[in-house]
Amino acid sequence: MKKTLTILTFFAVSLCALAQGRPAPDRIPTSDGDLTIQPIIHGTLVLSWNDQTIYVDPYGGAERFEGLEDPTLILITDIHGDHLNQETLDALDTKRAQFIAPQAVKDKLPDEMKRRTAALENGQSIIFEDMEILAIPMYNLPDTTDSRHPKGRGNGYVLTIGGKRIYISGDTEDIPEMRNLENIDVAFLCMNLPYTMDVDQAASAVNEFQPKMVYPYHYRGKGGLSDVAYFQSQVNAKSPEVEVRLRNWYGE
Repeated sequence: MKKTLTILTFFAVSLCALAQGRPAPDRIPTSDGDLTIQPIIHGTLVLSWNDQTIYVDPYGGAERFEGLEDPTLILITDIHGDHLNQETLDALDTKRAQFIAPQAVKDKLPDEMKRRTAALENGQSIIFEDMEILAIPMYNLPDTTDSRHPKGRGNGYVLTIGGKRIYISGDTEDIPEMRNLENIDVAFLCMNLPYTMDVDQAASAVNEFQPKMVYPYHYRGKGGLSDVAYFQSQVNAKSPEVEVRLRNWYGE
């Protein structure tokens, strides 16, 4: 009966996602139930696992999350408005949610949200409801204090959920800390100039750290949308075993 309800819930969420103009969610098996991945827009996604609903960089207005469970955990990577979007946070029902963010983000949150925020520095980790969340660097190269994303201000994250390791890049360039990642099952990788890295850099990094699966996300820059089909070809030319999942994050 429980399995039947889970399947019905998944299809209900899938239909709602389509109704909201979102791609249908994906499901990834873990050692303790399926992990559901719902692309939202740009660098925003929702991960659902057992009783946990994780909003990553909620942005774009509350209407983009219609039909989804309210968050139990909110991860924020950086202070920029497409990651820390106070208007969206205020419009969502976040009263059950724990926040995890870098200190620079926590400093900008209103007091009520700040009280529920654990600030992580690069290299620190926390356990939340059987999930490990590790903060890792995300920054621009060259690493200068006046760059759009200086080292140490923002966080990428590696989540361990049901034995699966999920990498969320945030706004990063082709940094050694990313290339040195190991045993990543699912990666969400940004690629939008001039804010992060280009498609060739992203593909080269993937070919080095070899995630089992990678989603191009956060791929709209000043020149429009990055060529994610080219990214896929560059990855699979050298790493055919890496599954590149192309999803429409922009409804265009």
